[in-house]
Order: sequence, then structure tokens, then C-alpha cells
Amino acid sequence: MGSKNKLKRFKENESFENVIQPKREEITSGHFRHKGNWSAHFGNENPLVLELGCGKGEYTVGLAKLNPDKNFIGIDIKGARFWRGAKTALEHKLDNVGFLRTQIELVDMVFAPNEVSEIWITFPDPQIKYKRTKHRMTNENFIEKYRRILRPEGLVHLKTDSEFMHGYTLGLLQGLGLDIVYANHDVYRNEGAPKEVLNIQTFYEQQYLEKGKPITYLQFRLT
Repeated sequence: MGSKNKLKRFKENESFENVIQPKREEITSGHFRHKGNWSAHFGNENPLVLELGCGKGEYTVGLAKLNPDKNFIGIDIKGARFWRGAKTALEHKLDNVGFLRTQIELVDMVFAPNEVSEIWITFPDPQIKYKRTKHRMTNENFIEKYRRILRPEGLVHLKTDSEFMHGYTLGLLQGLGLDIVYANHDVYRNEGAPKEVLNIQTFYEQQYLEKGKPITYLQFRLT
């Protein structure tokens, strides 16, 4: 993507009513106005669902279409990417979709305890090298951050093409004694996966499937 195109998208994001772009200092200072008040932002008390590292926002928008009785927020630091999802949501008049530009490691500073009902992590970078473990989105540190903001019985979903990420997360959850609701190494060849897993496919997921690469899925609780 050229720099001019990026700048154009950044500028458009500023005008989108479904995009929120706080400065890091606003979040870390404890003065982020939406924390604990996301129901006011959406104008209802519907369950709040996050997609972390949402990329182009395809999954966030897809989930919102399938579940009009829930509110969805796609989170990513790369605003030029989720511009597409934000624009699509506006074009389809989806008022249950928002996008938040911030770092994932600040997630427990932008949502209050028990404010989130579900978390989706879709096709994250598996960060295979050991020295990158701290960046792995299902490491123990991130798991603890998710626990702080999730409601009791809240769900976390991990959908990935990485067998490594799937196995790493499964092992970590078992070691921590957490509730694994559903685990599948190839969701399109086995039964039982939720409709949101099978009916929404990102651009890259479609490419993986065309190459015959299995897609894995985990659903778990942190209580």
C-alpha cells in the first residue's frame, strides 16, 4: 500500500463515526472515557464482543451481520488496514460495529472488569521463535489481561491456520486448568464448530483453504 493511500485512509478514519483513535497517553493515564461506558457508545446494553488484531475487519463485520443482538469492536494498531472494515460497516449501516486503534497489550486499560462477553483472536501471528513468546496473543500474560475484562463464563475463540499456535494454546490452557469448551484441528472436516467459525472466512483464510491447509479452532473460558 502506497504512503498516499495510507494517508488518505487515515484521514477518512478520522471522519468515521465508528472509529475511535485515542492517544496512548489518554489510555495509560486512566482517562479513557469509553472504559466502562461502551454500552453508552452503542446506545444499548447488548453483550460486547472483541476481535483482537482485527486486520481488515472482515471477521468483525461478519460477526456483526450474523449477530445483530451483540456489539462488536475490532481492535488493531494499523488503522489503514481496518479502514476497509469500518467503511464496509458504514456502507451496510451496521450500528453494532466499532473499531478501536490501539495496541492489544492495552486491552485491559480500555475495557473495565466484566465489560466484555467474548473475545475473538483470528489468524494471529504465531510468533514461533522462543524470543517472541511475549508477543504471542495467547501467552499467560495476555490470558490474564483477557481474564480481567471478561464476564464470568465469558468465551475466548482462537481460529488459526497455525498448528503451532493451536497446540501451544491448548497446552497452556490445560496446564492452567482452564475450561476448554471445544477444540478442533480441522474445523471444515469435522462437525460441531459454531456457525461463526464456518460461515465467515477472511481473504487469507480462503487462500489457505484453496491450498488444502487445515484451519484450527479453540473455544475456552478463563474461569
